[in-house]
Amino acid sequence: MIPNVLSIAGSDPSGGAGIQADVKSISANGGYAMAAITALTVQNTRGVRRVELIDPELVADQITAVFDDIRVDAVKIGMLGTAAIARTVADVLRGREVPVVLDPVMVAKGGDRLLAGEAVAALREGLLPLCTVVTPNLPEAADLLGEPEATDRAGMEAQAARLLALGPKAVLLKGGHLQGPDSPDLFASHDGLRWIDGPRVTTPNTHGTGCTLASALATWLARNGDPFAASVAAKTYTASAIAGAGALTVGHGHGPTDHFPMLRTKQ
Repeated sequence: MIPNVLSIAGSDPSGGAGIQADVKSISANGGYAMAAITALTVQNTRGVRRVELIDPELVADQITAVFDDIRVDAVKIGMLGTAAIARTVADVLRGREVPVVLDPVMVAKGGDRLLAGEAVAALREGLLPLCTVVTPNLPEAADLLGEPEATDRAGMEAQAARLLALGPKAVLLKGGHLQGPDSPDLFASHDGLRWIDGPRVTTPNTHGTGCTLASALATWLARNGDPFAASVAAKTYTASAIAGAGALTVGHGHGPTDHFPMLRTKQ
């Protein structure tokens, strides 16, 4: 059965991140993608120029309309923008028996902040306890915890444990910001800590990698129900999307990954 996956996130007109990346990633991993939009952004590979947030009630209505008619096998949450939207999404999802993957989008690749400072508490207190897996990178984990960014594996292990204590069933702490030739991710659950290692792909084309990974993870979670196996599959897919990014010619800044490297023919 093809899983139905709902993404709740902002729109990126350049197609590399946000809803657009989510739809591609869900589709590439064998799911049927649905979307509830939280924000319209004006951005390209060089940065974010403007953000117009959607009224929280309209966000709630989009989500409710999907659930009223369609079987939802997993939910992926990305950019929320404000405390009001974060609280609204939590209220709409609370009590629904569906896996939830949260990518706590806070800062765009170019450095533009996409989550208001006061919204961090709403995300931490309202949404984290509803999550099956939360997928922060190191700066996002530090922001959620209100402490300095981890700089090594020991620091990642300590922060993953503290994030787990905030209520999610599991944490996939992404280590791409560490220095070195590897890009290690740490999966933490109440069963313990497990490292998911992988080589670093040197490329400027990493726009939307967090969206891509979280959407793939949600799709695999809907397919196999195992958060760790879904995390491994999502990392493998994302690595291939990053490795294939050189085939694209999109923009002059942080280019996107190629969500469909398996479809490209060698020239």
